[in-house]
Amino acid sequence: MYLGIDLGTSGVKLLLLNGAQTLVATADAAVPQHRPQPTWSEQNPADWMAAVEAAVAQLRAQAPAAWAQVRGIGLSGHMHGAVVLGAQGHVLRPAILWNDGRASAECAQLEDAVPTSRQITGNLAMPGFTAPKLLWLRTHEPAVFAQVRTVLLPKDWLRLQLTGDAVSDMSDASGTLWLDVQARTWSPAMLQACGLDVSHMPKLAEGSAPTGTLRSDVARRWGLGEGVVVAAGAGDNAASAVGVGARTAGQGFVSLGTSGVVFRVTDAFAPATERAVHAFAHALPQRWHHMSVMLSAASAFGWVTRLTGRSDEAQLSDAVGALSTSRQAQAPLFLPYLSGERTPHNNAAATGVFMGLRAEHEAADLAYAVMEGVGFGLLDGLNAMRAAGAGQGRAAGEAVGSTTPVQAELVEARTAPGATDSALALVGGGARSNPWAQLLASALGTPLQRPQGAHAAAALGAARLAAMACGGDEAHWCQPLPADATFMPQPAQQALLAERYARFVALYPALQSQF
Repeated sequence: MYLGIDLGTSGVKLLLLNGAQTLVATADAAVPQHRPQPTWSEQNPADWMAAVEAAVAQLRAQAPAAWAQVRGIGLSGHMHGAVVLGAQGHVLRPAILWNDGRASAECAQLEDAVPTSRQITGNLAMPGFTAPKLLWLRTHEPAVFAQVRTVLLPKDWLRLQLTGDAVSDMSDASGTLWLDVQARTWSPAMLQACGLDVSHMPKLAEGSAPTGTLRSDVARRWGLGEGVVVAAGAGDNAASAVGVGARTAGQGFVSLGTSGVVFRVTDAFAPATERAVHAFAHALPQRWHHMSVMLSAASAFGWVTRLTGRSDEAQLSDAVGALSTSRQAQAPLFLPYLSGERTPHNNAAATGVFMGLRAEHEAADLAYAVMEGVGFGLLDGLNAMRAAGAGQGRAAGEAVGSTTPVQAELVEARTAPGATDSALALVGGGARSNPWAQLLASALGTPLQRPQGAHAAAALGAARLAAMACGGDEAHWCQPLPADATFMPQPAQQALLAERYARFVALYPALQSQF
């Protein structure tokens, strides 16, 4: 039996997987998020562990016999977060999360300090990444920075509590801007630029490798035996890829989680920084991946549900599904930048916008606009990835926030929602919505297969990595999941979306100076 622990932004999800790869039980527990200032996003690490303990209690109650047979634990978690520890291993301040935008100025500072940073890390310096956060701490909280002895990513802080070992995996470490992503090792130059060195970093391991065993006191408290193996695990998106069986070049998924992601496996390190596409190490050895990221996806639909006074997202989704084509054509347009944006704009200052509101618009019209706007944001990212093969990298002197050349290139590539690609898996909490899944398939021009258990793909991937850490074969444990539904692009819907996408594309450059 294998346990997957996925630390999400809004809560933790635990999943029990047996040796036949059958999902035995799942449990969830919420984690509060704090926004003490505009653009800031923080959590208290102690709340993560409290949520894990609560979810463990649920699983033990649901499946006591299966629980007692757990042999391995895998960890997945939201990426880029900065957990800073002092000399005695204590947390010095709340963790700064992936969707925190305070470190914009530090991005330019970091790239100026290391002109080859994009070649080393495979990524633009963006405020959400870990390294700019430490530069911000050095400037704005120097007393805290002076005490820092270890910097951990969120899931790796959980590992420290479970095993006593400070270790990270290659996929999660790729999101720090401290990893030499091609060499899969820490970069002394990137660390030095932040006033750090390798001694501040955890050890590195491939995601499917064992990194220690569960501490005896934790094992006793949880009712488990001695010697439970803890795998290195993965950042949440790489874990989701393992969960859906994306292990070879070209395989991938679209995720409708708190953020939105398009993910594709590559068999080589291939930076595409000029389009704000991420190039990270995969959680599996000797593989990498491209990833486009938008910062507000399913979270935007939760926001519009609350905004319109509705209590149930599923009911609002059904109302969207009942809208006529003419009603969809008259809906407002929505720029989904509620937390700024990454791919392709790299603009923490971007905001959400409804364009074209009329008195006759109702909750379902706004909800449709949000679904569509998120779909168009994902299409922006997919188009950036489609164009990435010809990219030679942005000039070293070009400003971090500059998007004009990229915008022009993408507009040229955007013939419509639609040059059809091979099928991708659809995962994340938003994947439960059939109307949204169908809209995405048409917008992206890509068949989407929603696998069974799509909402728990990251936790499943973590459990699969645990099985591999216990000696399991990768090919066996990374099989694609059976689909519970397939959504195909619909030509009539694509025609409507193409016209609206052309207007969507024009909005960002028209409004950019006003953000």
